[in-house]
Order: sequence, then C-alpha cells, then structure tokens
Amino acid sequence: MTSSADTPQLHAAASDNGHSPGRSSRASPQPVNGRQSPSPARPVIDCDIHNEVSSVKQLMPYLADYWQDYIRGSAFVGPHANDYPRGAPTSARPGSMPAEGGQAGSNLQLVREQALTPWNTEIGILNCSYRVQSIKQEDLAADLATAANRWQIDEWLEPEPRLRGSLVVPSQTPARAAEEIHRFGNHPKFVQVVLPVRSYIPYGNRYYDPLYAAAVEHELVVGINFGGAPGHPPTPVGWPSTYLEEYAGMAQVFQSQVISIIAEGVFDRFPDLRIALIEGGFAWMPSLMWRLDKEWKGLRSNTPWVRRAPSDYIRHHMRLTVQPVGAPPDPRYILQTIEQLESDTLLMFATDYPHWHYDKDSEAWPVKLPEPLNANIWSENARSFYRLQGELP
Repeated sequence: MTSSADTPQLHAAASDNGHSPGRSSRASPQPVNGRQSPSPARPVIDCDIHNEVSSVKQLMPYLADYWQDYIRGSAFVGPHANDYPRGAPTSARPGSMPAEGGQAGSNLQLVREQALTPWNTEIGILNCSYRVQSIKQEDLAADLATAANRWQIDEWLEPEPRLRGSLVVPSQTPARAAEEIHRFGNHPKFVQVVLPVRSYIPYGNRYYDPLYAAAVEHELVVGINFGGAPGHPPTPVGWPSTYLEEYAGMAQVFQSQVISIIAEGVFDRFPDLRIALIEGGFAWMPSLMWRLDKEWKGLRSNTPWVRRAPSDYIRHHMRLTVQPVGAPPDPRYILQTIEQLESDTLLMFATDYPHWHYDKDSEAWPVKLPEPLNANIWSENARSFYRLQGELP
C-alpha cells in the first residue's frame, strides 16, 4: 500500500495568507458568461452514473446452483428498496427507459448516448444501487453482492473503457463487506465502495471499521449514496407519509452521517480514508461545518479523539457531488454557497444519470465559474480524489 506521503494530496496546499489546507485563497468568484454549455469542450469526470440491475435473473449466471434453485422456487425477486419509484419524474430522465423493458440506467448503449457522449465525458463513475443491505439472509446478501460485481465487470466495465465501477457490498455485515472489497479491490476498474446513506447504525460506529480498513488497504474511496432500505425511518421522528418528504429530507440523513463520522473519530482511526457524499447536494454543508465547529469548541472534552476542527476533517477527507444542486437557481447564490465552503476542492461534477433534477442537460451544473475553480469542479477535483491521474479510457 502506498503511504500518504507518496500519494496525491486530497486538498490544496496551505497558502501564504494563513488559510488551512484545502481552503481557498482567491477572491469571491463571479459568474462568467452565464450558463454552461451542455457539452463543455473540457474533459468531464462524471462522479455519479447509475447502472441498474433490472432483474435478479441477470445475476443468476453468477450465483451458485443452490441459490439459483432457491430463487426459482421462492418469491424472491431481489433486494427490497424503493429509492427511485418507477413513476416518479425524478427517477428517470425522458427517454432513459430501455425499449426492451427494464429500469432506467440498465442499458449501456443509452448510458453512452445520454450520459457519456453529450458531456464529452472522459471518465464516468458508476454507482450501482443494488441494495443487498436490505436482505436479512447474510450469505445470500454477500453472494448477490459478488454476483453484482462480476456482472458489472462483464456488462459495463469491460465493454466501455470510459467507465469505472463502485463495489456493491453487504455493509450490514462489515466483515463480509471487507471480504468483498478484498476480492475485487485490486481490479483496476473499481475506484470506490458504494454504501447507501440510510444505514442500520451510523457510519461513525466502530462496527464499520473492517469495511473502512479494507477500503483504505485497497486505496478505494467510500461513496455514500442517496437511499437505502435498513428498516429504520429516514427521519428522526418516524416514517413520512409521502415520497416527497423522504426525497427532500434525505439531505438530513447525509448530515447525520457526516456528524457521526467526524464525532466518532473515523478519520483519526483511518487517516487515509476518503469519503464521497453522492447525490445529497451540497448547499447544506457550510452551515453544518459552522455548527459542528462551534459546538466542538464547547464540547471538546466529550470527544477528545477529535483533534482538529470538524471542518478541517471535512475539507481533507470528504468530497460532495453537485447533483442535486439544492441551491437557488440564480448563479450568484450558487457562487455564494461555494465561497462559504472555503475550498476549491470539495465539489465534483455529477449528472446523477438517469435521475432527473433539471429540465435540460445544461442545468446539471448551471453556472460557469472562474478558473481554476471551473476546471476543478468539472474534472480535476475528482481526478485527484479518485487518483485518476494519468489514466486514459
């Protein structure tokens, strides 16, 4: 394993003006030429493209005979999760449903036509939302994760050189998740382990340490993505009545996980760990950093293992994808939010394909920024964070 001293830095170097590493030393950004073109001339790294398993039948060739017999002889149809209801407009952009049937995001050719080519995408990072975490049978969950990862290699990563993958793991049993990471962690096309933001217990708990240790050993990012089906309510006060409540409220689940990871000392136990917050937006992060820093100052004796300000851990170890933007549509306010992050390196471009948060492609990232911030968001932050330097599809 490469030491942290030999690997690309996760943040900008400290500047002469006294800002801490990762903080911006530039003047407040201003809009440049209004809105972006939907096909930027620069290379793009898309950090959130969903590749979906439409049916458990697709994974049958990768499963042992006894699991195939079990699936055929039972009512099992796959993991139970409803993160993206089929009829919800946010679940699928127009034209993304395959003509042959199946889920949006399950057809590689449509991904090429709708997510890769229009954006001049150099590298697209897949996030397979196959929620094995909802399966209570531990062995079946683990074997389905292995099947999903082999399927990703055969059907997505080998046929399309621009794609990189995220490992599906049974995170409800971290020891089994670690086994899965060790099984595929050296595959050159996997750059991340993907976890649902909704979990059985908060991700800061030491229960997950075997998973983090394996990810660090194989130099993989841990990506925390929208959704999940752990059997717990997605709010602190019980179950919501509508999908709108759950969908709009998912940002508070992301905030809870960030607080847990910082307060329980995950980054002190694993100083080389990198975590991407995917499909949770970013507009909430400045206020969370301010609040965490303020309360940490008064409660440091409560968490003596948290040795630095929480915002420093976030800027050094975490990144956020931009979709859904979750900020007012006026570019001035998006720029203001970025300035409040006090970092040029925290945000990474993502379309969240095939999910639909905007009316046209040009609104996936609706503002052009000064350089180098513009290039950082479109590609360079992801290139550094995922250690993609020198890679060509």
